[in-house]
Amino acid sequence: MTRTLIASLALVGSLALSAQQPPSSPAPQSQQPSEISTVISSGDIGAPPRFAVPDFIAMAGASARDRAADAETADAARTIARVLWDDLNFEHEFALIPRDVYKTIPPATSMTDVPLDRWRELNADGVVIGSVQKTDAGVRVEVRLFNVRSGQSAFNMEYSGSIANVRVYAHTIADDIHKTQRNLRGVARTRLTFNSDRDGERLSGTVENRGSKEIYISDYDGETQRRMTVNRDLNNTSVWSPDGRSIAYVSWRRGPPNIFLSNIYSGLAPVDLTKSVGNNWTPIFSPDGTRIAFSSNRDGNPEIYVMNKDGSNVRRLTNHPGNDITPTWSPSGTQIAFTSSRGGDAEIYIMGADGVGIQKITNGYSDRPTWSPAPFNEIAYAARTGPGNDIRIIDLATRQVRQLTFSEGTNESPAFAPNGRHIAFNSTRSGKEQIFTIARDGKDLRQLTRTGNNKQPHWSN
Repeated sequence: MTRTLIASLALVGSLALSAQQPPSSPAPQSQQPSEISTVISSGDIGAPPRFAVPDFIAMAGASARDRAADAETADAARTIARVLWDDLNFEHEFALIPRDVYKTIPPATSMTDVPLDRWRELNADGVVIGSVQKTDAGVRVEVRLFNVRSGQSAFNMEYSGSIANVRVYAHTIADDIHKTQRNLRGVARTRLTFNSDRDGERLSGTVENRGSKEIYISDYDGETQRRMTVNRDLNNTSVWSPDGRSIAYVSWRRGPPNIFLSNIYSGLAPVDLTKSVGNNWTPIFSPDGTRIAFSSNRDGNPEIYVMNKDGSNVRRLTNHPGNDITPTWSPSGTQIAFTSSRGGDAEIYIMGADGVGIQKITNGYSDRPTWSPAPFNEIAYAARTGPGNDIRIIDLATRQVRQLTFSEGTNESPAFAPNGRHIAFNSTRSGKEQIFTIARDGKDLRQLTRTGNNKQPHWSN
């Protein structure tokens, strides 16, 4: 049986890019078992294994004042199991048995009395059994993934930390199970950033009656949406740094659009990187996090520039009368794709990270390219397909193009998940602009936002 390990979770608290109090640190990666985990396969050749995730067991507390399992512990046990089911189902590596089917199976009361015979009757290949117990320091969560046919534990871990945000435990468990069972990097602990006008606030310091747009972040599934900026101005095109500790975004808070960098766990004020030298837009971090590519009209018309992440060493990469905007880096950091009107219509071009070797890769109006992570070598972008836009993906090796959305509203600003299996984008298909995710094969569309207009998502690593 795999040796139990303890992974301490420092849970994400309430974050604010311009907050006075520094927020808590993000959850670190879980420790992995030191022994090789047993991979559970399906009883049917070629089919994904069937997994069940019943409610976790609410255990009596370890301290004298928590001898009985209280309502908070019971709620945490239910929440972790529900969120874990959703997280595992998101990647479609396992066939998740619907939770309402579990009603006929007696719940386990400990890790040693799991009714595996009843789970066999449901044709389950694996069942995730967990427990939640309060401790003096917070809470301890124990998880085992049982092979229903053999009765052996294929995954055995413990997690300890605060009980403030129990969803983090589910996300961490899901990513650990995907790693050990499928050697897959899951995205349950990743987050999205986007801009929204949901607060209905008007621009401050102007005579125009215009609404402000603020930067928000959320979990990958749209839960725990939190406002990051509070300057009552226009803020957009926010992007995560590769280490997930900083967000770069464009703000009109000081007049012309400038690029600001917020180290969201430091509690310090955002740093103005471009300092009103021209108008500056669409920042994007290099894969190693040391540089930021962006568009600026500081020399006349919009061109692509690169600067260090602290705003120093600004270098111009393009030089053409057409508008060059919306850069995106290749996974290796050796190339940059961008949108340019140099051929007449806006289309996607690729060049070396030094500005050399520019070549066009699309035909017809195209904008907002986003380069997929390895092992895929693709670029997603918004293409005009009539009165609106749709999301397309071009394979850079074959130049084959496939379309993911089909004229249900207008669809724009695609952003790849860090494992390349999903894309976030904004769409008007439900009326206002909202954030959606979709699998790279065009399936599994999910709406994440519902209040106000929400645009320009970007996925953390």
